[in-house]
Amino acid sequence: MPPTPTPSLATPHLSWLQTLRVYLEPASLRMLTLGFSAGLPLLLVLGTLSFRLREAGIDRSTIGYLSWVGLAYGFKWAWAPLVDRLPLPLLTRVLGRRRSWLLLSQCLVVAGLAGMALADPRQALGPVVACALVVAFASATQDIALDAFRIESADTTRQAALAAAYQTGYRLAMIWAGAGVLWIAARAEAPALAGATAATVGGAAYQNGAWQTAYLVMAASMAVGMVTVLFSREPRPMELPPARNAAEWLRGALLEPFADFVRRYRWQAALILALIAVYRISDVVMGIMANPFYVDMGYTKDEVAAVTKVYGVVMTLVGAFVGGSLSMRFGVMRILMLGALLSACTNLLFAWLAGHGHDVTALIAVVSADNLASGIASAAFVAYLSSLTNVSYSATQYALFSSMMLLLPKFVAGFSGDYVNAFGYAQFFVSTALLGLPVLVLVWLASRAKSASSA
Repeated sequence: MPPTPTPSLATPHLSWLQTLRVYLEPASLRMLTLGFSAGLPLLLVLGTLSFRLREAGIDRSTIGYLSWVGLAYGFKWAWAPLVDRLPLPLLTRVLGRRRSWLLLSQCLVVAGLAGMALADPRQALGPVVACALVVAFASATQDIALDAFRIESADTTRQAALAAAYQTGYRLAMIWAGAGVLWIAARAEAPALAGATAATVGGAAYQNGAWQTAYLVMAASMAVGMVTVLFSREPRPMELPPARNAAEWLRGALLEPFADFVRRYRWQAALILALIAVYRISDVVMGIMANPFYVDMGYTKDEVAAVTKVYGVVMTLVGAFVGGSLSMRFGVMRILMLGALLSACTNLLFAWLAGHGHDVTALIAVVSADNLASGIASAAFVAYLSSLTNVSYSATQYALFSSMMLLLPKFVAGFSGDYVNAFGYAQFFVSTALLGLPVLVLVWLASRAKSASSA
């Protein structure tokens, strides 16, 4: 017996003009700016932070383990039911359930980033890690509320477009939090310091004051999302069944969202969850060591910033647009397969770059290909996850899916520094590409299972 119908992944009959117009609708434009707010904190507690720490002389193994701060994103399902159901005093009355949680989490992100700005990793890692945990927890909470806001803002025929707009904003923020922060830090540096006052790794002199300026600018950049929240309309709230007592409320908030998913997909639930758990593993594991790799290869802040800001932005936008458009035209499952294949293959380009040496032109080609593949894969994957949710439990169920997407990859990525120390960058990048092979098999199996259930 097939599972209860859910939002369809079938290809809608839209003309190319109709497809393009979707991106200019107010809901899509809101997702663009809110996606920026969601994407900004991620690199500041992971990728960009790893560049900062490596430049400060922190060992690669330590940097790898510190990436486990990102596991906060992998456990957000644990408090997603509270974000889904619990009203906030005063704020919810004024802004509504989704917007109140969005604004609160954004304020916490700003506070955490300011704390990271004022801390100096050379003096003590503890304050940096503590503030990074605040940012990661608040950012994960923002993701929970925003995913529900997005899913409830439009019908299923618009979800792929909203996902693409969200991913575009998200990737723009990642460029700003990756390339932009490096550019700002480079501009804020004082003239070369004496060797006694600057840590040097890969030829780069570390100046904490420059990083303080850069992180404070990032904190201020969260205003983009905060203003959007204040001027957006709350989606029409879902009617929740009344709870007669606390036990019934907890059952409805904590257990029912997960039970609903299993009831709808039955044996396919295990296959779907396995696919979600490993789909982005190649990108996530590789990404932790990308910035230490740039530092060790002798690339300057300006070189990395210029490449990722100019070529990276263009290819990311193209990838997100192509991924969303192709998903609407040809179906999400086909583009999931394409995205998984491209993501694994582009990691091999980094292995080539490791043996090629310091070459900005080669870096441009590799980063551009990687961002294009990532944009395609992300747009299709977000649309796929959105299609799996029951709108009655949108925040909790989507948080479960997006948490599982990061949990295993983030855990494995914690050992990436040890692997690089033992085997070198080239073998590390090849290994991350091989991690993508099981993903291709799972996408194929999920496609067959979906076809069989809908037959």
